[in-house]
Amino acid sequence: MRRRKTDYLWIGVFVVLVAFAIPWFLWGNAATWLGLPVWLWWHIGWMGLASVAFALFARGAWDRGMNVDPEEVGFDG
Repeated sequence: MRRRKTDYLWIGVFVVLVAFAIPWFLWGNAATWLGLPVWLWWHIGWMGLASVAFALFARGAWDRGMNVDPEEVGFDG
């Protein structure tokens, strides 16, 4: 049962990542910060967050989903 809950959690994480990847709520906003538009900063931060989420996903859920034993591929942990 725990595996199924984890799967649903990852599905939710990726749905949120995709849903907010395009900052539609910033369209038409001409505000800038440190010389760059705010929407560009949103993308920079969002891609950082997506990178962290994928790194966490790749450490456990990916191996389990692909039926790979972590010890077999040299992952300690």
